[in-house]
Amino acid sequence: MKKYLVLAFGLCVAMAFTSCKSSESAYKKAYEKAKQQELAQTPVEETVEVAPVQTAPVQTAPVQTATSAVVREEKVTVVAGNTLKDFSVVCGSFGSQVNANNLKGELDAAGYNAVVAYNAEKNMYRVIVSTHPDRESAAQAREQFKARYANDAKHADFQKAWLLYNLK
Repeated sequence: MKKYLVLAFGLCVAMAFTSCKSSESAYKKAYEKAKQQELAQTPVEETVEVAPVQTAPVQTAPVQTATSAVVREEKVTVVAGNTLKDFSVVCGSFGSQVNANNLKGELDAAGYNAVVAYNAEKNMYRVIVSTHPDRESAAQAREQFKARYANDAKHADFQKAWLLYNLK
C-alpha cells in the first residue's frame, strides 16, 4: 500500500509540473508588457535629413490691375512700426511675433518702412510693407513690390503679397 501511495504522489507531482506554466514565463510576459508600455509613453526623437532645395525659375503670374486687386478686410492693431492708413500691402503672415519682427527688420534694412500688425481674431501677425489712403495707390505699390522681388528665389513668397483693408 505504501508503494501505491508513493507512486500516486509521484504521478500527481509529475502531472502538476507538466500542466502548469512555469513562473519564469509569467514573469517574462509581465516584464515585456511593462517594457512596451514604457516605450509607448516615452517620445522617440527622430532625426530627419533635409535634402537641399533646388530652386526653379520664378514664373510670374498675370499682373492684376488696380481695380481687380483682391482686398481682404481685417481688424488689425499695430505692434511695431508707424500707424496704418486704410489700405496696406501685406507681404508676410506669421503665427509668431518673433518671425514677423525678423521680416520687418529685413524689410527696414532694404529701405522699406515696414509695420507689424496683429489680427487677434486669426491670431496672426501681418508684416505690412507699405500703407496707403486709397486702394489704387496700394495696388500700384503691391505691383512695384512684387516686381522688385520677381526673380529673387529667397523671397519667392513676396509674389503672394496682398492688400489689406483695416477695419477700425
